[in-house]
Amino acid sequence: MLPVDRAGEALSGIMTREITSTIVSALLLSFACCEANALTPPLHFKDDTVGFANMTVFEYENGIAHVRRGESAKQKRYTRRCFVLCRTTMQFKKFARFDPHAPPLNDRDLAERIRQVTRRAAWRDTLPENQRVVFPGYANFRELSTKRGYVVQRNIGYGWPTYWRLSNARTLFETGVGYQKRTHEKLNSVLNRGDLFVAFLTTLPHLRINHAVLVFAKKPGRSADLDHYCVYDPNHPEGPRELTWSKSNRSFAYQKDWDFVGGNVRVYQLYGVWLQ
Repeated sequence: MLPVDRAGEALSGIMTREITSTIVSALLLSFACCEANALTPPLHFKDDTVGFANMTVFEYENGIAHVRRGESAKQKRYTRRCFVLCRTTMQFKKFARFDPHAPPLNDRDLAERIRQVTRRAAWRDTLPENQRVVFPGYANFRELSTKRGYVVQRNIGYGWPTYWRLSNARTLFETGVGYQKRTHEKLNSVLNRGDLFVAFLTTLPHLRINHAVLVFAKKPGRSADLDHYCVYDPNHPEGPRELTWSKSNRSFAYQKDWDFVGGNVRVYQLYGVWLQ
């Protein structure tokens, strides 16, 4: 049996080592969590969005849809992909990086790299730089999708599955202002933590708009009543659009354009969690 003073020293040494080990383990776990939950970098419209447009099925005049006729109806167009393009933009921002100084890939290898990105669920945590899928030969997603648009289009998914998403049922059963108020709060929460928000815009049962956009920033307040948001709209790759929230009306509104008459819309988040 150790003398009392020697026993105390031994016990003290054991406790010190255990405490030190616990602190080191906690620090390592903290660093690991920081790496696994890297922040999504701010989205820059001219660099991080798609370089080609989602073409509309119908022709529009002042926001009113008309059936295409003549040569316009015969053109091969990339349509019904607004959901797909928003999801893909989000995935590339979170899971891809670019190396403009390396030689570009051939079509087959590029297709495989694209699928490596789009197979990863959009709601998963942003990857740190050293774990991202690398795309050599291009400075950003805009350049890649502009110069190799055909390869991108063929490897990011079909449009028709979006019509059968289970979460679409919300547009029929969650139509009240209470749900929109909660969606507005969720939108602010997502943007405040540095993430991106894919929004399903609809006016069902009216068919003025059924469309997906990507909300990427909140504008500085210009009105006590309105919140203004910057939006990537797949129909408009030329520049950002605007979504607003009225505090007094507790409703969203989307800007007028050639493909929408403008005005109130309901908003539902997409790709925030599984099955959404």
